[in-house]
Parts: sequence; C-alpha cells; structure tokens
Amino acid sequence: MFVVSDARRLRRLSLRPFVTVPHIVVTAAVIERGGTFLLTRRLRGTHLEGSWEFPGGKCELGERHVACLEREILEELDASVRVGREIFSITHPYPELVVELHFFECELRGEPCPMIGQEMRWVPRAELESLEFPPADAELIRMLVTSQDVGGADL
Repeated sequence: MFVVSDARRLRRLSLRPFVTVPHIVVTAAVIERGGTFLLTRRLRGTHLEGSWEFPGGKCELGERHVACLEREILEELDASVRVGREIFSITHPYPELVVELHFFECELRGEPCPMIGQEMRWVPRAELESLEFPPADAELIRMLVTSQDVGGADL
C-alpha cells in the first residue's frame, strides 16, 4: 500500500530525467619531423578553445578512422598524410560530451598550411609539457616526452 510518507520519500530522491551527453569519435595525427611535433591551436569559440592539439577532427557517421584523418588534415592543413598505426586511444568524459580519441602515427606529404585560421607550430619534444593540451591528451604527452620516437616503428 502506497502512503503519503512514501510519496514524500520518493520526492526527496533524485528523480532528474536521465540525460545523455553526446559521444564523438575523434582522430588525431601525431606527426614528428626532426624531433619536433606538428601542433595546431583550437579556435576561439570551440570546445577547449586555445588548447594546443595534434591536428585531426571528428569522424562522420560510419567513417573509418584513417579516412577521417586523411580528410581532416586535407581540410585543415591543405596537405595529404600517410596514416600509420594507432599509437594511443582514450575515451575521456568532459561535462558536456564524451570524446573517444584515436591517435595515429602519420607522415605528411607536402607542407602544411593552416586553412581555417588556426595557429600551427612545430614543437620540440622537450617543450610539449609546457603547452596547454586538452585533458584527454595528458597520457599521450607523457608517453611522447619520455620516449625517443613516436611508436617505435618507422613509417
């Protein structure tokens, strides 16, 4: 039997509606040349604006990781890229979304040119930790700083 006191107890429980946050899949290119890594800076008005990142972007529905990375590098840096093996992946929850992030060894074919107004820099390995990266990149940055090569295999 349901009584008023039971209703009061139920009201005190958290009955917030179940809310899901968006889940996106992102690929990123780890491009090393002469002991430096190619980085771009997130644009103003975007999630994590001002943070440095490895170039790449969101996968479209049904798009394979390699195809996504090739498309994103062409769109953002007007260069083609040879995608190697995946060297690190992480799923990271932010308050507003969950990011499933896949990092790949890559080799540029051509010279990159920022196409969407973003800053671009070649950063020495020893300086990576001095830059602001998204929290999801922290473990990869530690790996890169303590290693002498991206993934141990030549492209």
